[in-house]
Amino acid sequence: MVQAPQRPPVHGPTFIRLLASLVDADVPPSPPSLADHLGRWLDWSHAIALSTALDGKPAPAEPATHDCGSEEDECARIRRSLAGAIVGDPKPTSPSRRAGGQAGQADAPEAVDYPMFRQHHLSLQRSMQAATGELRSRLRDTLAGKSVAMTRLAAVDAAMEAALSPREQSLLAHVPDLLGQHFERLHQAASARVASTSPDAWLEVFRRDRQSVLLAELDVRFQPVEGLLAALRTC
Repeated sequence: MVQAPQRPPVHGPTFIRLLASLVDADVPPSPPSLADHLGRWLDWSHAIALSTALDGKPAPAEPATHDCGSEEDECARIRRSLAGAIVGDPKPTSPSRRAGGQAGQADAPEAVDYPMFRQHHLSLQRSMQAATGELRSRLRDTLAGKSVAMTRLAAVDAAMEAALSPREQSLLAHVPDLLGQHFERLHQAASARVASTSPDAWLEVFRRDRQSVLLAELDVRFQPVEGLLAALRTC
């Protein structure tokens, strides 16, 4: 018996490993180094801004009006809210079922189209982007009022966000398309089974997989926030 070749294990953050396990895509087992990535993503203007933030003398900043405890509480509150929106994702209802089915069709499997999931996914991504961007800005303002070193760190984070955020958003925008492929594969596999005791089981599998991907993306988006909070704890 000829066995199908196994894909090499994917190393990296949970977010990348989850996506690699769900989609039929070749992922390099040894991704390029961070320095290689930065060399391709930073143009000359961003490189100058980053160099200025690293080497320049920060201007004196106004004392911060927020303390570490309040910032930690606010970040935790917002993260819980976003996670709750992800895990509390209601099951989309097809237009035919919303309008009411005909008699004798109550037990028919519910038809669900991926665009309903896609729109909700994009909405959650926009919420995560807006919330983490606001938190980073707020934490930078707080750090800048602590010391010269913290002011420099805030300037570096601002330069890195300006340089890398567009690239990050461009890459994350492909996630709904990858999940769409996963949706179709699960749906086709379920449709191929003539006898099935639970015809909608594949949909529950997809919903759980999508939640896992969104929660892993939330972790990725909060990494800069967690870094700034860690710096704030040392002040």
